[in-house]
Amino acid sequence: MKHFILTLAAFVLLGATVMAEGFQVNLQGQKQTGMGHTGTGLLLGPSSIHFNPGALSFLEGNIFLSAGVSGVFSNNSFVKKQPSVYKAESDNPVGTPFSFYGAMRLNEKLVVGIGANSPYGNSLKWDDDWDGRYLIQNISLKAIYVQPTISYAITPNISVGGGPVFAFGSVDLAKALPLQLVDGDGDVNLNGTTTAFGYNVGIFFKVSPRFTAGINYRSKVLMKVDGGDATFFVPASMASNFPGNNTFSAELPMPSNLTFGIGLKATDKLLFAFDLQHVGWSDYQDLNFDFKENTAALQDSHNPRNFTNTMIYRLGAEYEATSFLKLRAGVYYDETPIPEDYLTPETPGTNKTGISVGFSWSLNDKLTVDASLLHIAGQTREDGYAPLNFYGTYESSAWIPGVGLSWVF
Repeated sequence: MKHFILTLAAFVLLGATVMAEGFQVNLQGQKQTGMGHTGTGLLLGPSSIHFNPGALSFLEGNIFLSAGVSGVFSNNSFVKKQPSVYKAESDNPVGTPFSFYGAMRLNEKLVVGIGANSPYGNSLKWDDDWDGRYLIQNISLKAIYVQPTISYAITPNISVGGGPVFAFGSVDLAKALPLQLVDGDGDVNLNGTTTAFGYNVGIFFKVSPRFTAGINYRSKVLMKVDGGDATFFVPASMASNFPGNNTFSAELPMPSNLTFGIGLKATDKLLFAFDLQHVGWSDYQDLNFDFKENTAALQDSHNPRNFTNTMIYRLGAEYEATSFLKLRAGVYYDETPIPEDYLTPETPGTNKTGISVGFSWSLNDKLTVDASLLHIAGQTREDGYAPLNFYGTYESSAWIPGVGLSWVF
């Protein structure tokens, strides 16, 4: 019975960990993604609502619109710790994170806008009968952030901006239970929705005609599910231990982000960018999980996570090849916050390297097509989840193409 409670407690962690790291690729703008997702110190359109609201008032024009969508084609593999020779590979659905931004100039110093994007989301599926099915079988996580924004130019060289963040999230995940049914294992499904709040503020500097800089802070957002559905499929002899119509509650802090960025116009055609991003993962120390109805087999759980703060290092470049074509490239290195002995197969957290390319094609003086392609390679990691002694070697990767449109009036 103790082993069963541990497997159930481990399952509870899955939604949290996927939200925490997963493929947190930050696809909030096609132009920025093409440059290694730099943007805090750049003027690249209304997507500054996300990257640095302070930059918004320095855009040239009166009405600004942009929209984009990406496709996440991800893969995870697992080789169990020797002497086992067991191997498995996930069959993940395609993720489709999106972004939309709109802004309007009210006067020469003041711009207002609104943005919507999906900064967290993951779809992962292992085979139903794989060796880690008591940890995870499949998960679908979606989160949408909406941010009204205001930006004001204090001086011709300094501007500030910010706005509240309204977060809307849902999670649907399933795992097997070590309880034998006629046609296989029992299983459990957790399904819930939530809303949460935070804020995003930034300051932007025009240091010189060729040098810009910015600082952006996105606050922690506390995601809390209350009254989520907990549905169990178990043998009739165990049904009394898993009440029907049960619900659960859980909380998870989405980490704060502090980013410093610069943009350097090396020539009239060549732009370089560098971002240094601090992610406050240490806010995620544990996850407490509360079932509305408890039994001897279904207890509330306290689960230490002990995540640590991390850095992301980003470098990008843009080259104006012609009057209507701009080419982009970038690279970044993203540290994992997941400590040793806390690695689970729903999101094999490793240090990740991202390499990207992109372009913008101006159809006319108002409308531009933006595209990007990002490849993420996770460093091979030999680790596991200590409470269930599930260890092995994990590898992960993703290809992420994206396309969007930008308008300036």
